[in-house]
Amino acid sequence: MIKAFYDFHLHSCLSPCGDEDMTPNNIVNMAKLLGLDVIALTDHNTCRNCPAAVAAGKKAGLCVVPGMELSTSEDIHMVCLFESCEQALKFSDYVRENSPHIKNRADIYGRQLALDENDKLTCEEEDLLLMASNIGIEQAFEKVKEFGGVCYPAHIDRDSYSVTAVLGDLTPECNHGVAEMSFDADEDKLRSAYSLEGVTLVQSSDAHYLENMKDACNTIELEQLSAAAVIGYFRNIMK
Repeated sequence: MIKAFYDFHLHSCLSPCGDEDMTPNNIVNMAKLLGLDVIALTDHNTCRNCPAAVAAGKKAGLCVVPGMELSTSEDIHMVCLFESCEQALKFSDYVRENSPHIKNRADIYGRQLALDENDKLTCEEEDLLLMASNIGIEQAFEKVKEFGGVCYPAHIDRDSYSVTAVLGDLTPECNHGVAEMSFDADEDKLRSAYSLEGVTLVQSSDAHYLENMKDACNTIELEQLSAAAVIGYFRNIMK
């Protein structure tokens, strides 16, 4: 088994709130400098930059898991992870089909840049990616599973865009055994405040800027450094 340093919540320049310096290669190289072994790219409601990030990771010797931060219909954020870019892009198309098409205002929200593996611009996403989709939280678990992935609630310690903020707790319907907490969260306080018995808490940065990415400090045990092994790890501990 390998003890792998991870960060499973990172945004690229495709997220409107992501800095334009958050290119696939910059993210991968910063992760290497920080000592990370495996990362996930989780842009808001899209996986379009995942192929570039995975390719950049292969060149640099870093495992990159394709993913997304899904906004459910309740405006709850969910980390979604997949074994392959093919699965991720199919799910991305599904989310696009089940989301409102509201034009982005780059002057307000920021540009949404899709890049290739050499960080060259391929297009700008026109629809605002910050909007809540039409996919409910309970439906999200099943749909992500249908597309071959896993998902869990993001940053449950926060007072916005979290399952605890919207529903008041990690309800039984939304409790699949894994949840994410922020780096500044107090795990003991979280466990005393919410229904987290038997829940594995993962800690990721949710970085939108290179300077927000964190030094390697959290590990999971994997059979190998691969996206498939990461998905297998989560499947083994999920209900």
